Amino acid sequence: MPDVLPDASGLEVDSVLYSYRIQKETGDWVTVFVQNSLADGSGYVFRERDDWKPGSISGTQIVKIVPLGRIHRDAFGDGSIEVVGPGSTYDESVIYSYRVDPCYDPQASPNCPGFTIPEINTPEYEAYYAWLNGDADISISDPRYSKEDLESESERETREAEEDEDRKARLESALFEAGRVELFARALALDAAASSPNISSYYATNIPGGEYRDATVLKDSTIPNSRRGLRNGLAQQLLHQRMVDSQYRTGE
Repeated sequence: MPDVLPDASGLEVDSVLYSYRIQKETGDWVTVFVQNSLADGSGYVFRERDDWKPGSISGTQIVKIVPLGRIHRDAFGDGSIEVVGPGSTYDESVIYSYRVDPCYDPQASPNCPGFTIPEINTPEYEAYYAWLNGDADISISDPRYSKEDLESESERETREAEEDEDRKARLESALFEAGRVELFARALALDAAASSPNISSYYATNIPGGEYRDATVLKDSTIPNSRRGLRNGLAQQLLHQRMVDSQYRTGE
């Protein structure tokens, strides 16, 4: 099973899906067991039985789902397909459906039920906490501690608040200067537009409204035939007829 299921401490198998085809004579009785033994060898995690009675046809496929109800992977021993009687199986497939409980170990995450804050008993942190409580004096020059480590919680909050205020002040100053530049650019544009020599005539121009009607109107609805076109068409027809007639002349 270590080659089948991942090695996760919180892995639980909730069902098994298996399928196979039976190989047997039509008149024989064959029993097939799909099973997983317990890891300690005391029995089976599950043992599903299929009876292939006389009359069943060789090559028939069976597909089954076996619900298990979330059994931890540590309980699973070897898996096997056992055939009792004059027959065999082929095209076997066994699929385990599982889930991983992230809080199987309560210490895996502070969000897990039963999580407890671990105690830190290393000498370095014991000295650090003693200094925070005022029970010891640790020099800032101690190479084991950085300046941030030696700051108290209130001092760190005060420093971070001052840094936030400084960033906000710089941002407001930059936005103020950007606004001044934009207003100055707009004022220059308005001044240039007002001093333009064409600005008065531009605004004084009137565009007449109303309806614009078509100026060209056809007097009648019929177009006479072109005499020139008729003459050209007749000449082309006569030339074509002469060319056709010349093909049937004999003795030339």
